[in-house]
Amino acid sequence: MSIEIRPVRDGDFFTWLDLYGEYAKFYDTELTDQKALLLWSWLTSPEHEESGYVAVDGDRIVGLAHVREFARPLEGDRGLFVDDLFVAEDARQHGVGTALLEHARSLAQQRGLGVVQWITANDNADAQRVYDSVAERTQWVTYEMPLAAERSA
Repeated sequence: MSIEIRPVRDGDFFTWLDLYGEYAKFYDTELTDQKALLLWSWLTSPEHEESGYVAVDGDRIVGLAHVREFARPLEGDRGLFVDDLFVAEDARQHGVGTALLEHARSLAQQRGLGVVQWITANDNADAQRVYDSVAERTQWVTYEMPLAAERSA
């Protein structure tokens, strides 16, 4: 497998959508057309903070990563956050996830950022094996305060 990492392009939409749909399914999250189109508009807009990258093997897109910069006040710098990372099932264990993360590292280094960060589900052992090989697991615990119910009330 020969992997190239590149930014998403307009012609990638349907293949990207198939992969992103599998990602949403993996996390038991409904991916509506509205959500997918909104994210795609972000990924393809040079003005939006979210950027999308795909891993390509020949002509086939086999993985994706969505990233954005964030401020790190205590460090006095900025970091790169990997919001989404997904590899097609039949392309796993071929270095695709590692290649996407190394690309994120390269982007962060080019931009002079201080760190690359991401989260994963506690029970996603397969992904954690990859992550443990390229990064340091932190002691931080993630919390969320959902607001969707408040918006619709």
